[in-house]
Amino acid sequence: MQINNEQKLSVLIITLNEERYIKSLLEDIDFADEIIVVDSYSTDKTVEIVKSFQNVKLIQNDFTNYTAQRNFALDQARNSWVLFIDADERLTSALKTEITSTINSNNTASAYLIYRTFMFKNKPLNFSGWQTDKIFRLFKKSDCRYNSERMVHEKLIVNGKTSILKNKIIHFSYTSYQDYKSKMYNYGILKANEKQKKGKNHLIF
Repeated sequence: MQINNEQKLSVLIITLNEERYIKSLLEDIDFADEIIVVDSYSTDKTVEIVKSFQNVKLIQNDFTNYTAQRNFALDQARNSWVLFIDADERLTSALKTEITSTINSNNTASAYLIYRTFMFKNKPLNFSGWQTDKIFRLFKKSDCRYNSERMVHEKLIVNGKTSILKNKIIHFSYTSYQDYKSKMYNYGILKANEKQKKGKNHLIF
């Protein structure tokens, strides 16, 4: 699948020790005109795997927080449209087709929300509120930037109209309860640091 010369797509991925997922993801997004992986100096085989893909640009950058890393990745993109995707996410064929047709249509939106299907141990989570989760992932680089005051659960500032795509991203979010617990703890640390920066005291035990 190729995107025409009028509207090209950059796919951006930030990684840290993603050897479990990164190979399958890079094989899955071959429809992109540019693929950039911004890696936070992984200590597993992530970098080795990424380097095996000749069409993928690897940049290593120290991780400060999620927002800073995403904005750094955004600055590296050459094309007007960008798609952010995590290493543990996958695009369905229908979503790829929708993305391609959307950026090449006479659309008026600057950013698109995409729903996600969350997977836990390879089974979809159909309850707990996550079934309605949607996030900005496809947008025009010139019209959008992540809010620098947010360190985690990044907020995209959109200068223009927004819309929603019909098809969903598949998110292999947690492989185990320990994986879930670890991620929640790390998010909590970043959130506490964010609050402290704003003058609010939060203790993490």
